[in-house]
Amino acid sequence: MSLKKINIRNSVLVLMIVLAAATRMLNVSNIVTWANFTPVGAVALFGGAYFSDKWKAYLVPLAVLLISDLLINYFQYNHAGLYQGWWTVYISFAVMVFIGTIIKKVNVLNVVLASVVAVAAHWLLTDMTFGSTLYAPGLTGYMQSLAAAIPFEIKMIYGNLFFCALLFGSFELAKSKYTVLQTNKELAV
Repeated sequence: MSLKKINIRNSVLVLMIVLAAATRMLNVSNIVTWANFTPVGAVALFGGAYFSDKWKAYLVPLAVLLISDLLINYFQYNHAGLYQGWWTVYISFAVMVFIGTIIKKVNVLNVVLASVVAVAAHWLLTDMTFGSTLYAPGLTGYMQSLAAAIPFEIKMIYGNLFFCALLFGSFELAKSKYTVLQTNKELAV
């Protein structure tokens, strides 16, 4: 693949990820209503599925998540830095990128399955109660945390499905019209 194709394809992928992540800034004053209906899960899956360099697949979505988290914390909460438990969230999004790398054939079924599995991974990882005083210690607290998170994870499924349809659908449509976005493997088919 020529350097020009790689740069154009990667530039389009990064631009799409940044634009999707920018929607996190919309309606932040009403955060409870929209909590977890975000593009970040879809961005992780999308990056994992389309970046041929796996380090970019991890770096771009996680960097965009970090920047958007810092902006939201600063502008919404007047707080510089990250939130308690941020590292479990970032681990869960790294797992989502990995799930995206498993998508070898982009189709509706594979993207929907990846979206649901990604939310399950997020739910199980981010609701671990390490050092939290909100829930009882141990397995009881973990189960309480999982139960309390169900409404947020349902919104995350909706967000994943919506933003995956937008990202994957738009890129697949663009690839069908502009061969410069296709990989050599796709061109050979």
